[in-house]
Amino acid sequence: MLHVAVVGSGPSGVYTAQNLVEQDPEVRVDVLDRLPCPYGLVRYGVAPDHEKIKSLQNSLRAVLEHERIRFLGDIHVGAGGVPTDRLRELYHAVVYCVGAATDRHLGIPGEDLPGSWSATEFVSWYSAHPDATVEDFLPGARAAAVIGVGNVAVDVARMLARGVEELSPTDMPQAPLTALAAGKVTEIHMVGRRGPSQARFTTKELRELGSLPDTDVVVDERELALDPAYADPSALPAPRRRNIEVLRGWAAAPPRGAARQIRLRFFLRPVELLAEAGRVGAVRFERTLPDGQGDGVTGSGRYEEIEAQLVLRSVGYRGVPLEGLPFDPGTATVPHRAGRVLRDGAVSPGEYVAGWIKRGPTGVIGSNRPCAKETVASLLEDLPGLVRRDVPDDAVAALRADGLAPVDWAGWLAIERAEAELGASLGRNVVKLPDWQSLMAAAHTEVP
Repeated sequence: MLHVAVVGSGPSGVYTAQNLVEQDPEVRVDVLDRLPCPYGLVRYGVAPDHEKIKSLQNSLRAVLEHERIRFLGDIHVGAGGVPTDRLRELYHAVVYCVGAATDRHLGIPGEDLPGSWSATEFVSWYSAHPDATVEDFLPGARAAAVIGVGNVAVDVARMLARGVEELSPTDMPQAPLTALAAGKVTEIHMVGRRGPSQARFTTKELRELGSLPDTDVVVDERELALDPAYADPSALPAPRRRNIEVLRGWAAAPPRGAARQIRLRFFLRPVELLAEAGRVGAVRFERTLPDGQGDGVTGSGRYEEIEAQLVLRSVGYRGVPLEGLPFDPGTATVPHRAGRVLRDGAVSPGEYVAGWIKRGPTGVIGSNRPCAKETVASLLEDLPGLVRRDVPDDAVAALRADGLAPVDWAGWLAIERAEAELGASLGRNVVKLPDWQSLMAAAHTEVP
């Protein structure tokens, strides 16, 4: 019987486990996660007002409740936790689905000023990630600059513009809800260094900005027109054509005089964050122009300052090394061949990768399905050699003997019950527990 550990319980990890049990009638899979909660970015990355996408948890749950799959939370793999060599002793194969855990930096002066954050940190705050350390992003902020024009940038801009009435029915923790309700941000600038035809947001996400109550979306026709593809977008892929159609509509519409404005800006490259009273007060941008060589831009030597007491950079995720695994710093991924981990160019038996740590932070949630399928195909192809090694019948017993106390599925269900009880006590629906202490206390609560 094949025993497999999958490290990471986000979509790539769950799809990997699903493929394994569907294709091998005897395999047993342990899905390990550093957190006591499953679902990865579906729980801690999808915006709380995107309930349809968050409902994907239901299908992930069905996989994790399979009789030959076990969820083991609060198991840290790597430095300070379970060494990768130890996992190889306990399982015939290990599949690493650890995602891309950090964000890219701008690399400009002033980026470390108070009030300057990554969008990842902001998302972790309003999503109740237990590693979030910031209590409030908004004190004193009147204007915000979101640097980036992808879906995460749209998410954080939308959350800044949402009212308490719209967010109360979500699972957002109480402290961020209270802070956003009391926030004074009325100007939100979402800024890209290239033009509208290169923007990475999806049309569905973009359109949502136009449906926010008491919020104007403002676009400058002159900035849009700098993009050669704007005048005639017929050669663009359909999603980018639709984006331009939406932007055209906003550029032509007169402002309604709403309480808040979201301004979409293009062809502006951040060059410095400027201080005011010891915090960020503005962002200095250089106007860029198409370089005529494709999708690139070049500097114009002309500059503009945009007031912002809150700056959120949303310029992409990046994988981080996991102690004991090879890592390519150029691509921020683990070297592999069809999912098989490569060490010094040679396949490392029994070690595999799937998801963002395999292919980089690209695609949507569904992109993890074919990625996991390829990796599982490689693993099952290697099965005859893998099962020759002797491994324990029950790796959990060995982990407990090592001093670990995994949060099992019953522990996760206890967390769910505690979050439902917290929501009821606040007159809301389910409300997420916001920190390690409350999560672990709930996980180890005995059912009466």
